[in-house]
Amino acid sequence: MTSNSKAKASSDRIRKIEGGLRGASGGAASTGFKGLDLGTSHLVLATVKDDQEHYQKELHAFVSIPYSKMTKSMLEREKIQHRVQRPNIIAFGNRVDEFANILGGSTRRPMQTGLLNPNEPKNIELVELALRSLCGKAKPGEKICFSVPSPPEGNESMLLFHEESVRSVLEGLGYKVRTINESLAVVIAELQDFDFTGIGISFGGGMCNVCLSYLGLPVVTFATTRAGDYIDEASAAVTGESATTVRLRKEDKDFDLFTDDNPSSIDRAMSIYYREVIQTVALSLERVLNNTKNLPPFKGPVPIVFSGGTSLVGGFQKELRKAIRKTSLPIEISEIIPAESGLNATARGALVAAMLEG
Repeated sequence: MTSNSKAKASSDRIRKIEGGLRGASGGAASTGFKGLDLGTSHLVLATVKDDQEHYQKELHAFVSIPYSKMTKSMLEREKIQHRVQRPNIIAFGNRVDEFANILGGSTRRPMQTGLLNPNEPKNIELVELALRSLCGKAKPGEKICFSVPSPPEGNESMLLFHEESVRSVLEGLGYKVRTINESLAVVIAELQDFDFTGIGISFGGGMCNVCLSYLGLPVVTFATTRAGDYIDEASAAVTGESATTVRLRKEDKDFDLFTDDNPSSIDRAMSIYYREVIQTVALSLERVLNNTKNLPPFKGPVPIVFSGGTSLVGGFQKELRKAIRKTSLPIEISEIIPAESGLNATARGALVAAMLEG
C-alpha cells in the first residue's frame, strides 16, 4: 500500500468514527472510551453518553496550606476539593484560584511548559490526585487517550518521562491507555470537512503546539514554550500584580487585544506579550515548514484551525491572521479559523483517537 493509500485509509477510518460522534452511529458502543486533554493549566475530559458528547473541565492547579480543623471545615463547607497531607492540606480543582486570592497568594502547578514540573517534588502524586478526581476508576475494558505535547527542542527525554509517568497513573486506575499529539487532536476534532488536512495549533497554558496533517497523519509537529503562562508571568512581573490576578483578568470576557478604551496597565502588558506569543508561533511555523523536505502533494490551499484557552480572548483571530500573513510559507493557507469549542477540541480529538483503538 502506498503512503497516499495509507493516509486515505486512515482518513476514512477517522471520518467513520467522527460520523458516530455527530450522530450517524455510535450509541452504546461509544461509552467505553474517554479523551483527556492533559494541559498545563486545565484538564478536559471528553466522554459520550446517550449519543451526546460531554465535557468536564478542571483547573490543573493547587495550593498547599497549613492544616487546621477550621480550614478543613471551611473547604468542606465551600465544596473545594482537597486532601489532608499533614502537616498541610492540598486544595485543588476549579475553585482553587479563588481560594488562593483569599490567601493573597498564587496557585502552583504539577505541570510546567506542557510536562511534569521538575520544581514540584510531588508532581506525579498531584497529577494522580487530579486524574483520580476527574476520570475516576475505569470500568472493565474502558479505554482512554490522553494528549501529549511535542517535545521541547533538545528535551525529548523529558517528554518520555512525562508520558510514561501519566500512562502509569491511568493504568493504575484501570484504563487501557494510548496517547495522541495535542495539535493532531485538534486537527482530528475540527478538520473533518477538509479530509483532516491542514494545520492545527493549540494555544495552551504551558506550550503552543503545532501540527501539519495530511489526511489525518502528522507530517510535522513542534511546540513553542512561550504560551499562556508566559503571558501571565511576564505581565505580572512588569505590573507588580500576581500571576493569578493577571490570569483572572485574561479570562474576563471584556478583555480584548485591540481595546483602546483606557486600558489598564495589566491589559497593556498582556496585549504586548500576547502579540509576542502569536508572532513566535507564526515565525516558528515559517522556519519549520521551510526546513521540511518532501512535503505531501497538497491539492490546494490548506486551513489553519486554532484552539486552546489562550486563544479565547477578543481580537485573537485578527492578530493571528496578521502574523501569518507576514510569513513566507511553502504552502498556501486558505483560511484561519477558530475551533468550534476552543477549550474542548483537544479532548474531543483524543476521544476519537481512543475509539480508533476500539
